[in-house]
Amino acid sequence: MTTKQRSYLKGLAMTMDPIFQVGKGSVSEEMIRAIAEALEARELIKLNVLKNCLDDPKEIASIIAEHTHAEVVQVIGRKIVLYKQAYEPEKRKIVLPK
Repeated sequence: MTTKQRSYLKGLAMTMDPIFQVGKGSVSEEMIRAIAEALEARELIKLNVLKNCLDDPKEIASIIAEHTHAEVVQVIGRKIVLYKQAYEPEKRKIVLPK
């Protein structure tokens, strides 16, 4: 992913609300499955890491990205933005700049 594409995705994510919250139980198999489904449907999602979660948000982002085959767009504070392009071209909602 180029810096221009990452910047474009950051701009889109600014207006989004988090759709998942990672709590003190950290990341579970069920959560990873749900995040993978959300990425397939939306392509770009935002997660919130709650204060009672003791794990580092950057570590959580890399674990989720590894398991879902997504890319970490950014981690700011306790907010994580992930992107995964849809496999089928007709299902793609976000067109990245070249």
